[in-house]
Amino acid sequence: MLQMRPGCECCDRDLPPDSKDARICSFECTFCVDCVDTKLKGVCPNCGGDLMPRPTRAASKLAKNPASTTRIYKPEGCATRD
Repeated sequence: MLQMRPGCECCDRDLPPDSKDARICSFECTFCVDCVDTKLKGVCPNCGGDLMPRPTRAASKLAKNPASTTRIYKPEGCATRD
């Protein structure tokens, strides 16, 4: 089950479980669409993997399977890629 992390690792923007703006890699590193498009160019700065749209979780399932509340924020690893 996905952790559904609550924020962008680059800019700390909130990304609730129903956000269409969340992007993740296969390790669940989480970023907002703006950082992915403008800084990261679709590549995870942590593992080098592709960043893809994160699936949403149905609201009816969130009560029993809540999203993570642990924020990971490391803007130093999010330099603009050339």
